[in-house]
Amino acid sequence: MRNRIPRTSNIPARPLGVAGPVANTEPMTQRVELATVLDRFAVDEIVTAYAVAVDDGDWEAYRGLFTSDGRADYRSAGGIEGDATEVTGWLSRSMDLFAMRQHLIVNRRLRFGVLDQDTGDTARVQADYINPMRFAGQDGESTAPDFVCGGRYAFGLLRTDDGWRLRQVVVQEKWRRMPQPRHAPAST
Repeated sequence: MRNRIPRTSNIPARPLGVAGPVANTEPMTQRVELATVLDRFAVDEIVTAYAVAVDDGDWEAYRGLFTSDGRADYRSAGGIEGDATEVTGWLSRSMDLFAMRQHLIVNRRLRFGVLDQDTGDTARVQADYINPMRFAGQDGESTAPDFVCGGRYAFGLLRTDDGWRLRQVVVQEKWRRMPQPRHAPAST
C-alpha cells in the first residue's frame, strides 16, 4: 500500500518564501486584475501600432488610431499641432523626406484613470523614443541613418466602442543629430 499524504483543507496555500497566511483573492478581484492586464496589452498595442503606422507610412492606419476628436502636437520637433486629420496630412508630406524610418518606443509608463472632464475609461502613457531615419534620394549603398532624434511621447487614450484609441499625442523632442556635411572631393 502506498503512503498517502492526508489532504487537509485547513492549511492555507502559500507562495514559496511567504511565512504567514496569504489573503484570499476573491473572484471579483481576479476579474478586475485580469481586465487590467488585458487593457495594458491593448494600450501597448495602440502605441506599437502608432510607431508602425508612421514608420510604414500607413496614414489610413495612423488616422484610425485616433478618436474622432483626437489631436496631436509635434511642435517641439518642428511640426504642427492639430486634429488627427490635419496632422496626418502634415506627417504624410513630412515623412516623404525619409526613405527609412524606424521608431523605437521604450520605457513605457502606463496609468489608468480619468482625464479632465472625461467619462469612461482613460489611460496615459509616457514613453521615450529614439527615431533613426535616412533621407530619401541618398546613394543606395548605405542604409545607415543620417538623421536621428529622440525624446518623449505623452499619449492620452480613451476606451471607445471600437477599443482603445488615441485622444492626444504630444511629442517632446529632446535631441537630434543631423547629417554631417559632405565634403567635395579633393582635387589632384
